[in-house]
Amino acid sequence: MQFLVLGYDGKDEQAPERRAAARPEHLALAEKMKGEGKLLYAAAILDDSGAMSGSMMVCEFADRKQVDEWFAHEPYVVGKVWQKIEVTECKVAPIFAAVKA
Repeated sequence: MQFLVLGYDGKDEQAPERRAAARPEHLALAEKMKGEGKLLYAAAILDDSGAMSGSMMVCEFADRKQVDEWFAHEPYVVGKVWQKIEVTECKVAPIFAAVKA
């Protein structure tokens, strides 16, 4: 199953520092997930000034339970970077990624 994950950063003054602190571990985990075929696509969400204010990720997991297991050690969740998270099942068109039918 594929899932669209939208993670929105907090809006408090410490939010940019939390993102910066967690970013290296977040990117390392994303690279590992990509290698395992679990991360299909990702991008930063930018605010009007061009600063990062969230993340979007399209992931491949067997079920929603596995998404929640990932969240248990995702640095942006553990580090309280993402203050609001939306998860929606989706289907990536085959022309954009090598995905299971």
